Amino acid sequence: MQILGVDPGIGRTGWGSIKIQSSHFTSHNFGCIETVKDLSIEVRLERIYQGILAIINTEKPDVLAIEELFFNTNAKTAMVVGQARGVILLAAAQKQLPVTVYTPLQVKIAVTGYGRAEKRQVGQMIKTILHLETIPKPDDTTDALAIAVTHAFSYKMK
Repeated sequence: MQILGVDPGIGRTGWGSIKIQSSHFTSHNFGCIETVKDLSIEVRLERIYQGILAIINTEKPDVLAIEELFFNTNAKTAMVVGQARGVILLAAAQKQLPVTVYTPLQVKIAVTGYGRAEKRQVGQMIKTILHLETIPKPDDTTDALAIAVTHAFSYKMK
């Protein structure tokens, strides 16, 4: 099974593609779609949408796992990230790709066993689980891989 994990954002949308075969996980590919603040919101959203479509076409995942929005202070940021998440979900729907959603708490528990794990702990576990030489950068990419790994663990439990 090939899983595309996505950590949505307007400035940076992290993505990571992993493959699971029996109990072996491998990182297939990963990266980050970046947009600059100088562009209008509609152009930034279009770039995210086109980027995700290109990744789906290249990676050919069986499922897209995405992080649920979690904001407790800045409503403006939540709205813009929600728009980015929307174009990602649209791309998945157009490609008839099943989508599974995970909360940040679910991801931290699945990857580290601890719901209040710090970014570096998540990064270290992703490096270990996927047999990577270094922790992927930026953090958005590591988070996307963690979301994909969460789906892999969740899928195996079913």
